[in-house]
This record gives sequence, structure tokens and C-alpha cells, in this order.
Amino acid sequence: MTGTRTSATARAVTAGAVMLLWIALLWLLEAVDTATGHSLDTYGVSPREPAELADIVPSAFLHSGWEHVASNSVPLLVLGFIAALGGTARFASVVLVVIVTSGLGVWITAPPDTVTLGASGVVFGLLGYLLVRGFVNRSPLDIVTGVVVAAVYGSLLWGVLPTDSGISWQGHLFGLIGGVAAAFLFRRPRRPREPKGYVTV
Repeated sequence: MTGTRTSATARAVTAGAVMLLWIALLWLLEAVDTATGHSLDTYGVSPREPAELADIVPSAFLHSGWEHVASNSVPLLVLGFIAALGGTARFASVVLVVIVTSGLGVWITAPPDTVTLGASGVVFGLLGYLLVRGFVNRSPLDIVTGVVVAAVYGSLLWGVLPTDSGISWQGHLFGLIGGVAAAFLFRRPRRPREPKGYVTV
């Protein structure tokens, strides 16, 4: 029991450290962007330009202003922490799938002459991942976690609808799809059932 508690504590500390460092990086990058006249905004994704495919990953770490990065920080911190409790290697894989799926979706479907950047695609991806992970893994604890996440952050799902021309609903929608896909891609292996005993007569 002590070993299990120690392991759980270590995972929580690691998950917390990872997410705090991530959030700090986002704010640092926004400070650099502001100080350099928003020079980093060029790393946002412009649709259907082959050279812009290289910006899919960096665009997820950049924002269009302090209000933008602030609005993403809390949900990213909370959802990321919960997801990272399952292991940082798995978490990194999930995030990579989400970023690529969200970025490609934006690259393919966003309106012309737009630039998309921000971590909200990752936020929606982590939301989708946590909502379905428990059902995919058949884990009662993860199902309960998903229900709690849905109760707190479920209203974010409205963000996949094209209700505001200034917000990339494409990034939200494809981020959500990427998170659901990641839950299936990185499902935990099921333990083999112990053979049943047979009685001969």
C-alpha cells in the first residue's frame, strides 16, 4: 500500500511539474512575441500552403495576445494535469496526436488568408481524450473522472461550432477528434482473463 501511494504521489508531482513548465513556456513565448512586435505570429498556420505544414507544432504553443494565452492556461493546466497522471510518455503521445490532428484540420479547412495559433486545439483534444478514455479502457475510475470533467468543462464543446469568425472552431473540432482518436490509439492493454476451472464428470 505504501509503495502504491508513493507511486501515485510521484506521478502527481511529475504531472504537476510538466504542466506548470508548459504553462510557463506559453507565457514566456507570449512575452517574447510581444517584445518583438509579434514576430512569432508568423509561425501560426495559414491554410493550404505546403510550407505552413512545418508550423503545425509551433502554432500550438503561440498565442495572439495576453488575453488569449490566459484563457487557455487554466483549462490546459487542469486537463493536462489529469491526463498526465496516466504517465508522461503516454501523455506526450496523446498531445502529439492532438496537435497534428488539430493542425492538419486547420490547414485543410480554415478560411483563406487566415493565421491560426493557440493551445485551444490541445485543450479540446485533452477534453475529448478524458471524456472517452474510461470507456475505451473499461476503467471505472477513468469513467468517473470523465464524468467530472464533463460536468466542469463540458460547455467548452460548444466551441466546435462556427459561432465566432474570430475563433478557430476548426482547431477545436479537429483537436477534439484527435483526442478521441488518441484514447483508442493508446488504450491500455487488457489483462488476460484467468482460465476458468473445469470439472469433469
